[in-house]
Amino acid sequence: MTALNEAAGAQPAELLAEVESFLASCRRPAAIETGIEPLPLEAGSYQLSISRGGVLLEAWSRERTLARRIVGLKSRSVARLELAVERLGGKTAAFRLVDLEDSRSRPSLLKAGREVLLDRFANWMSRQFPGWRVETLTTGADLENSLSPAYPRALVVRGGRRWAALAAPGDAAHSDRALTHGLIWLDYLRLRGCRERIEGLALFVGRGAAANTLLRLRALDAGAARWRVFQYDADGREQECDTSDSGNVIEGLSQWTASLRDGESMEARWARQLECLEAVEAVECGGGERSLRVKGVEFARLKGDGLWEGIDVKRKARGTAAAARLAAELAERRVAGGGRDHHYRTRQPERWIESVVRGDPRLLSADLEVEPLYGQVTAVSGADRGLVDLLAIDARGRLAVIELKASEDAHLPVQALDYWVRVRWHAARGEISAKGYFPGRTVLSDPPRLMLVAPAFRFHSTVDRILAYFSREVEVTRIGLGVEWQRNPRVVLIGGNRR
Repeated sequence: MTALNEAAGAQPAELLAEVESFLASCRRPAAIETGIEPLPLEAGSYQLSISRGGVLLEAWSRERTLARRIVGLKSRSVARLELAVERLGGKTAAFRLVDLEDSRSRPSLLKAGREVLLDRFANWMSRQFPGWRVETLTTGADLENSLSPAYPRALVVRGGRRWAALAAPGDAAHSDRALTHGLIWLDYLRLRGCRERIEGLALFVGRGAAANTLLRLRALDAGAARWRVFQYDADGREQECDTSDSGNVIEGLSQWTASLRDGESMEARWARQLECLEAVEAVECGGGERSLRVKGVEFARLKGDGLWEGIDVKRKARGTAAAARLAAELAERRVAGGGRDHHYRTRQPERWIESVVRGDPRLLSADLEVEPLYGQVTAVSGADRGLVDLLAIDARGRLAVIELKASEDAHLPVQALDYWVRVRWHAARGEISAKGYFPGRTVLSDPPRLMLVAPAFRFHSTVDRILAYFSREVEVTRIGLGVEWQRNPRVVLIGGNRR
């Protein structure tokens, strides 16, 4: 019996009973070890036996096998069993059994995933930067400098040369934010005193998740840094991407089709009646659809198959009475002081800002045309964006991309770049006018302006640092709204993307 067994007061038979009891209580048990992906312990894919003063766990799957001699019990909770296993030389290491179906296992799984990614990241750096010395390799959290523990970071050195590197977990959402966190890491290192010697940034993202990152690189300042992008698969094998080729990821622009506003159908007449109600705004959505909203919250929509009413769940309207009542309740709640914690007031804050901008686009810039103003003109693939895109035009015919955000988000500038790149691509090819947008206007093929709009105190502290890496072709204006923007909209902050 080992010292750990003695300390825990557990004989091998007792230890075996404890492990079996825990596994029997789990809906989906798994074994977790530092630097290795969790291995599910399914019926028929593992066995336990007493061996040399401990408990031998043997497990297997199609991809790998595992054999560990458990020599001690550290602690047990409902969803986690902390154990010690014997390693070479008589040393011990931490080993965990968890229930994958229990939400209380999430911290253990999160930690395990980060350990695996950090281990793989170290291997990638040694392969992709042979002969370089890893000066920094960490997943440490630094909230003051917006450095996330979810993204392993590195700094490699060779003589007087240096590169920053960052790896993203393989899921689409984390990979989509890799460039944001990479720029924050690069800028952090440069501000720390390494500015002239850091050549560039290397990013590692999950396979199939590099397209948006490659597209964004088109709009970064080529003189600010060099860029390398790698994709890795589930087995941890990495492959470098060609940063000069982002592929055909920009979808075609749909033809703009307005709704039959003056149609004679019964549903069209109902929609016109609802539009006359106080606080109701009608927004053309393209594809022949029109949205009826109050301060950004949609309560009805006119479509080709009729008028649909409701907020979370839409149903065919049988008249205007129910929709009118819903609009009246929204109007009561969606005003300053109108039930501050009511869910009608707190929902969809970006849509509320959109309502403010649609009401007076010249609040943002005096040369913007009041109408038309289009929402979500071009599709953006990837994770849910969580913000609103608008497309406007100024008096000269130059396009303006408007991004709206109600809460702090370091990813705002890079997400906005997605939309800007796509609008830039369509405008350069004359597709904006050709597809029916801004009828009767000359639409310039010049790069569009980019406006980031949010309450002034809701811009993330890293926004200006990220904007400094944008190409000079991307003319950015950061517009902050006053604290009372819901009741009295006004601009209190205007900034750009140059330091």
